[in-house]
Parts: sequence; structure tokens; C-alpha cells
Amino acid sequence: MFHAIVRSSLGVEMITALAVLVALGILAVGFNRARPYGKLGILAWFQSVVLMSPWIIFFGLFSAGIYLNLAGMLLLFVISTGIYIWIGRKLRAEGQEFLAQRAAAKVAIESAFPKSDDATEAPVMIPPESLSIPNEDLQAIKSIFGIDTYFLTETISYQDGAIFKGNLRGDPDSTHAKLTENLKAQVGDRYRLFLIENQEEKPVVVVLPSKNDPKPLTLTQTLLSIVLFLATIAASLETGGILLGFDFYGSPERYAEVLPFSIGILAVLLAHEFGHWIVAKRYQIKLNLPFFIPTWQIGSFGAITKFASLLPNRSTLFDISVAGPLAGGAVAFGMLIAGLLMSHEGSGFKVPTQFFEGSILVGTLARVIMGAEIQRSIVEVSPLVVLGWIGLVVTAINVMPAGQLDGGRIVQAIYGRKIAARATVATIIILGLASFVNPLALYWAIVIVVLQRTPERPSLNELTEPDDARAGIALVVLFLMLMILLPLTPSLAGRLGIGG
Repeated sequence: MFHAIVRSSLGVEMITALAVLVALGILAVGFNRARPYGKLGILAWFQSVVLMSPWIIFFGLFSAGIYLNLAGMLLLFVISTGIYIWIGRKLRAEGQEFLAQRAAAKVAIESAFPKSDDATEAPVMIPPESLSIPNEDLQAIKSIFGIDTYFLTETISYQDGAIFKGNLRGDPDSTHAKLTENLKAQVGDRYRLFLIENQEEKPVVVVLPSKNDPKPLTLTQTLLSIVLFLATIAASLETGGILLGFDFYGSPERYAEVLPFSIGILAVLLAHEFGHWIVAKRYQIKLNLPFFIPTWQIGSFGAITKFASLLPNRSTLFDISVAGPLAGGAVAFGMLIAGLLMSHEGSGFKVPTQFFEGSILVGTLARVIMGAEIQRSIVEVSPLVVLGWIGLVVTAINVMPAGQLDGGRIVQAIYGRKIAARATVATIIILGLASFVNPLALYWAIVIVVLQRTPERPSLNELTEPDDARAGIALVVLFLMLMILLPLTPSLAGRLGIGG
């Protein structure tokens, strides 16, 4: 029941080596991406290395048959955290110096090339009647552009607004801020300005009416959200009964036995949603009520949460998206570790050792903390172990890099919409193949195709990429998602000493 979505047939050496090689490959891609930015980029990349190094060391040693205990793992995290903070200070100092140098270079260039030299290109004129924007508004919008921000060359009709093609002349952040300020001064709050890349990967400005902004939930949608949350509570109670070996709704008088399981599952789900909400509030972004997806097996598969505001940039998209998995995952991980530490003979909850084969991460942690205890065919564990694992599975499912799942939004924020779309297709294909082993994978493939297949709508400023510290966090989160969902092979479990 708790086996991960994909049942790998790779041997022990291949699956452990693959995990390490994937991590090293990700770091190599990050280095190639950071190299053009010089010392500043390399420092930011090194932060990513520091974030991932404890896990690379842990799984690398594990593949060599060396198992770190909990104290060793904590020491690795403490050392990496200290180095991460030190690099962050160096990065901020280098960043200030870089900005100062760029400002000086800009002054030198502007003095060498007078603005009048840029006036050789003329904007392409199009008939006003071909645009949805009223001519008066169109002229006001065109007036916001300038040769020092965005030199307009062509205007194209698009939906209820227009695309303005031209040449970006400044930093995307400052240019977008200045254009947005000018737009508001000219037409008030009636239009929104997006700075994005077109299919040729060139910067374009898109202006759309504010009536197209995300809308709050209707009354019917709000009621549906409430009903789904109540159904999730009901499902979590039934999950507790299943774990204890009885049908809760056939014996409702035993509610006291299943209530702790229900509370534990709901704690992970609510921590996840509060993570999103707290960070969104910090950015003054509104979120709609979540639509929970109840299931009898593990209570819920998580929730679908829509934005009720436009996002200013990709960094905001990343921060809000990653906050949920980090918060819910932290609660679930805490439950798992506490449960493993508290597990002993007489804990009162018996599971077969195959239980620990369902996840590389859970199996290795169990081997590190419980030692020889998991060599028996039946192991007594604290209920917190089961709750923690359920919470990690729910978190990992939501971090799959597809559509508008948290993982899909994270990939879109770091790598852009094209890569996010390709990741969605790859995820659906993998889930389709995995469904031959576990029907649950087919269910999630259908959910993604029907509800979540499209990437998140663009941010107002799509050009400015998140910094490499965020990219490093994204890589760690996606790496841990794989380690949670990928199962241990029987041969690897045997090498670990899981089972008799």
C-alpha cells in the first residue's frame, strides 16, 4: 500500500549509482549555467553544491556499504549550513560590487552613444481598428516606451490586448518596474504589463486588460472546496481504520483509536497549505481555497491551490510553491525521525520489513536509526513512522515536476515555461509506464492530464531568473522527491540488512 509509484528493476549498484550520478549531473548543468556570470555565478553555484553535498555524501557512502549514523548525518548538515551562510555573505558582498560596476559601465556607454543615435528605427504602424484596445488607450500605452527602457518596433493584436515587440534596453527588473509605473500613470489600473520571452526567445511586452486578472472562487467553487476538505477528514479517519485493520465506518465507536492517525495526516496537509499561505501573504499575493483530493488509502493526495493574484516574478512563484512542500515535508520528516527513534519492541504497531523497501530514503534512514531491528521479518514501530511516511509520500507526489503541481511550478520558476512543459510530458509518460506496476500511477497521470497539464500562467516579469540559491533548493527538493518515491530493490534491501 505504501510502496512508491515506480518499482525499479535495476540492481543494487545501478540504482545507487544512478542517484549519485543524477545529483552530479544536475550540479554540472548548474555550473555550466553559472559560468557566464563569472565569480558571482560560481559563488552562487557553489551554494547549490553545499546544499546537495550532505545527500550526495550520504548516498555515495551508502552505495559503498558505509552507513552513517544519525549523529554523522546531523554533523554533515551543520557543516553544510555553516558553509552556506558564509558563502551567502560573500555572495552579497560580490553582488554589491557587481551592481556598482554595471552602473558605472552604463554611464560610460550612454556618454559614448548619445540617445539620438538610437532613433534610426521607426515603430511599425498598424491600423487601430485591428486591435481590441481602444485607440486612445493604445496611444497612451505606446507613450510609456522609450529608447532607454524598451524601444518599440512593432505592435501586434493579442487577445483583448496587444503584443509590443522591440528591443529591451535595460535590466529586466528596473525596466519592468519603470514601464509598469508609466502605464499606471497613463491608464490607471485598467491594464497589466507582462515582460516575457516570445517563441524566438526574445523579450516582448504584452499588455492585457486587468479584467483578465485571476478571479476569486465563486460560491459554488467555495462550497466544493469545503466539501472536499470534509471528505478528506472522513478519508483520513478511514485510513486510520485501515492501518489498524478494521473498517472505521463499520465500527464508528472506535473513533478514539483512529483519531491520532487522522490528526497526523491532517497536520501534514495543513502545514503544507499554511506554508503556501504564509509566504504568499508576505508577498501580498492572494491564494484561493485549496481543493483537497481525498483518498481512502492515505487520506489525501494533497490539494490543488490556485493563485487569485498575478505574480510579480518567477522568484515569487518559486518561493510560494516551494514553501508548501518544505513545511509539510518538515512535519512529515519530523514524524518519521521521531517515530524511528521511539520504535522498540512493544511499540504496538507491527509492520512487515517490506514496508521499509518502499522508499530509498525511508529504508536507509530506518537502517541508520533502527539498526539490526529491521532485520526481522516483522518489526514493531511507532505509529509516527507510518504517519511520517504517508506525509512524505503525499509531499513527494505534489513535488512531481508536472503542470501546476508544486513541482511543476518550481521547475517553471527556475527553468522557464518550455522546460516545465517538457517536464510535464516526461512525468506523464513515466507515470503511464509505472501504472503497469502500480495502478495509483495511472490515477495521478489522469489527474495531471485533466486538471494540471498546463504550466502556471506567466508572471508579470518572466525574464528575471531566480538566483542560484533558489535553484539549489529546487534541485535538493526534486532529488529528495525521487529518493522518497523510488523503492529499494530486493537486492539492495538485502545489502542493507532489511528483512530476515
